[in-house]
Amino acid sequence: MGAHLGNKGFVADINVTPFVDVMLVLLIIFMVTTPMMTEGLDVDLPQTKQVESLPTEADHLVLTLRQDGVIYLDEYKVELEELEDYLTRLVREKNKGLFLQADTNVPYGMVVDIMGRIKAAGIEKLGVVARPQEERNTAPQRKK
Repeated sequence: MGAHLGNKGFVADINVTPFVDVMLVLLIIFMVTTPMMTEGLDVDLPQTKQVESLPTEADHLVLTLRQDGVIYLDEYKVELEELEDYLTRLVREKNKGLFLQADTNVPYGMVVDIMGRIKAAGIEKLGVVARPQEERNTAPQRKK
């Protein structure tokens, strides 16, 4: 009771079309849902005139200072006392870049303290994350 073609015997081929269909559907589902899972942290960034975009390669980490004083290295919460150790192991030893993003309402003293700890961890290059300044209508108005 098997599939056979006349007198030639049994067919040993497996139909992989349903398997490929299921895999393509799963691929599409993962492609759509993955960006939703990496939303990032809610930070009100300060504005500035000149802003460059962050590099897209994965050779950098982002240190986030939230308004409530909580510190994150990428999306992982870090205590202030452990910050230098994490920066040494994850940034300096692996030769990655570090970017600092701080909420607009974080006290300046805390930002300077964090920058001092970054320097103490042996990290020489630090990028600061900001958002572009909103364009204002500065064109002169004509008199009617």
